[in-house]
Amino acid sequence: MKATDMLNKVKEVLGVELSEEQKVELAQAELENGTVIESENFTEGSEVFIVTEDEKVALPVGEYTLVDGEVLVVKEEGIIASIGAAEEAPAEEEVEAAEEEKEEMNYATKQELAEVKEMIEEIRAMLDPKEEMSAEPETVEESTEELTAVVKEELSAEEPVEKVTHNPEAKSKKSLNLYAQNRQLTTADKVLQRISNIQNK
Repeated sequence: MKATDMLNKVKEVLGVELSEEQKVELAQAELENGTVIESENFTEGSEVFIVTEDEKVALPVGEYTLVDGEVLVVKEEGIIASIGAAEEAPAEEEVEAAEEEKEEMNYATKQELAEVKEMIEEIRAMLDPKEEMSAEPETVEESTEELTAVVKEELSAEEPVEKVTHNPEAKSKKSLNLYAQNRQLTTADKVLQRISNIQNK
């Protein structure tokens, strides 16, 4: 039930009748998203509300597009700042901005692409050692011969190393340190000695 209907019923119950001048008829409009809004007359400075089942809520600040394409601007909550046809200026600004972006995007010329390609080839040549070896076989052979000669000289200059042979059969004699052999035997020593004698027999 709408708020105006409820108000009218309350007044009927109380016995208060409204004259034609006192009755307020509110106009309704619908936003693009389906929300129903209500105002005395949709003009600048009028109050505007969102219609809900329970109550009316003041329309928040912002720009709203109506179903018929008009734009409703609310700068102060619940009060219409302006209403009119949608402005096409923003669309034109967007088109101009898109054109400016296209102008800013400079495409590479054939010459620039060729330079980049040459640079890539140079980098590949630097990274791939196989190509260098195949390109200059004489220098590679000469450098390997020089390296072998240097290594041989260094090895001949060093003192010869004595050969070390390993003999796994050689046994080293372990030295046993037997302490307190001449002490007097205790009862435990005597028992252990007899047990070892029995086991050895």
